[in-house]
Amino acid sequence: MEKISHFVIKKRLMAVIILIALIFVALFGRLFYLQVIWGKTLQYKAYDQWTRELPFRADRGDITDVNGIVLANSSTSYTLYARPNELKDIQYIASAIADIIDMDTNKLAEKLSKKGVSEITVAKGVTKEQMLKLIATDVEGLYLTANSDRYYKYGNFLTQVLGFTNSDGEGQSGVELFYNDYLKGVDGASYTQTDLIGRKLKNNVTTYVDSIKGMTTALTIDYNMQSFAQKAVEDAQITYNSKSASCLIMSAKTGAIKAMASAPTYDLNDIPRDDMELLLQGSRNLLVSDTYEPGSTFKILTSAIGMTENAIKNSYYCGGGSVVDGQRIKCWRSIGHGSQDFKHGIQNSCNCVFMDIALTVGKDKMYDYFSKFGLGAKTNVDISGEAKGIMLPLNRVQNVDIARIGFGQAVAVTPIQLASAVASVVNGGNLYEPYIVDKITDVKGKVAYSHTPTVKNKTVDSSVCATLKEYLYSVVTEGGGKNAYVPGYNIGGKTGTAQKYENGAIARGKYISSFIGFADVEDDTLVCLLLVDEPQGYVYYGSIVAAPYVGNIFSSIFAYKNIKPDASLDVEYSEVEMPYILGMSIADATLALKRAGLNYEIDGEDGKVNYQFPVAGQKVRSGAVVMFSAG
Repeated sequence: MEKISHFVIKKRLMAVIILIALIFVALFGRLFYLQVIWGKTLQYKAYDQWTRELPFRADRGDITDVNGIVLANSSTSYTLYARPNELKDIQYIASAIADIIDMDTNKLAEKLSKKGVSEITVAKGVTKEQMLKLIATDVEGLYLTANSDRYYKYGNFLTQVLGFTNSDGEGQSGVELFYNDYLKGVDGASYTQTDLIGRKLKNNVTTYVDSIKGMTTALTIDYNMQSFAQKAVEDAQITYNSKSASCLIMSAKTGAIKAMASAPTYDLNDIPRDDMELLLQGSRNLLVSDTYEPGSTFKILTSAIGMTENAIKNSYYCGGGSVVDGQRIKCWRSIGHGSQDFKHGIQNSCNCVFMDIALTVGKDKMYDYFSKFGLGAKTNVDISGEAKGIMLPLNRVQNVDIARIGFGQAVAVTPIQLASAVASVVNGGNLYEPYIVDKITDVKGKVAYSHTPTVKNKTVDSSVCATLKEYLYSVVTEGGGKNAYVPGYNIGGKTGTAQKYENGAIARGKYISSFIGFADVEDDTLVCLLLVDEPQGYVYYGSIVAAPYVGNIFSSIFAYKNIKPDASLDVEYSEVEMPYILGMSIADATLALKRAGLNYEIDGEDGKVNYQFPVAGQKVRSGAVVMFSAG
């Protein structure tokens, strides 16, 4: 037998010692990992296994108007749970609580007897009074959790702006979605120690972690102005049986949105979740998400550009249209406006004047100004779903295109884009970023977010703005905007009547009627844009359909702010009787209306008058805009 040398034995012993050491190092390393590095995680998992958690959903933060009027808040209700393994006398328990939660005793007993589950939901929507009575019964095995229910105080008021939440209390649209992280709060819970089959341990102390309410979000919306706008769009939509009507009121000096209303709408407390088409249609904020050809309201921007570029001529002639690149582009008034200066061109809303200005300035400079006005780009308003508008690529624009763009065709904007751009014209040339949330505060009153008015661009010279404002005042006192006039107050503005397109072609008989106006209110200047989409019947001109509602809105705002009329601003008007013009030629009808002291809009180019608005004999204000059609 071969002898094993001392060196070999020593070597083997050393290997064993090293192996044992490695094993201990591995064990200690694993122990260190489990106890130190992974310890808290394992403790949490263990705690989770031997405890039952019942969540308390946090109340969402309130949404208020700029004056603190609560528009949306949350109320607490409770859900009653039972753990069948802890229930000792089911029939007694059912008898004790059936009347409290308004359930049949036998059905409740059957529900509580369910086997094979650790927990069942007994009743939802339990009120505070019911909750207190249930606690007083002191029945073991019953548990209550707090839930937060969203409530919109004024129902269908500001539907598209406020938005709504889902069943889990998460924002799904509007402000509820955009500012969800501020509004949602922090949930709480109760924790109860149990055994392996879910029974509460003896001498257990239930641990409660309170929920934290979400932050209060104050909008820039003024409740009263919103009420005026909401009434206007509802009346307009019903009166003209239109597809929709919408209105935006904005501060020209800050970009703050004072009102944003659309019709039709729905009650936020009764969301039509079973009608997806109605839900999606009623949730879209048309003033932000929809684009349209603005028509003559766009002439305000063309005017400002032309004046800044010294492209205004002393005199213009309108013979009913102009030929550009071999194409005849009609003026809205087919018989033409004849010779006129620039101011009267604005009052008459003559397409020929604005085609001339756009062509004189040229497409390159026109597009430079469009960029300054924010056209073709999002305004960055704090509302989800904003569209950018549609602009023809500059390298594809021909003279005929820029001529049409000059009077509001061949360009598509969102209402909020147009309102922001026009606001810059009446505030001295500053394009503000529009916004709808003023500030957000936590439960302790600490301000977590506050908006500072932001100027994005300088658009046109302030001197140009001052002169153009005077011209736009004259549109309301002397031109096509007379139906927006309020005695004793300065209101400026511009009408718009735009044809709609479907499948690349003009949709016959479909129009968007609009009016954009402005007025000084206290130390601010408010811009009000109202649109009526597809008014039905012969009456579709913005001067008749939209302008009166803007006048009514401003009249209500003046009264709300207690702004007294200035007699020096009154324009002498008297009541006249609408003449009977049915069956007359266009020439005879226009003569009769002029003799009566009325302005007019015409639908048709020849034939006899087959419709008039208003009806013969109705009393109207002298100088008002009436309408007739011929064919």
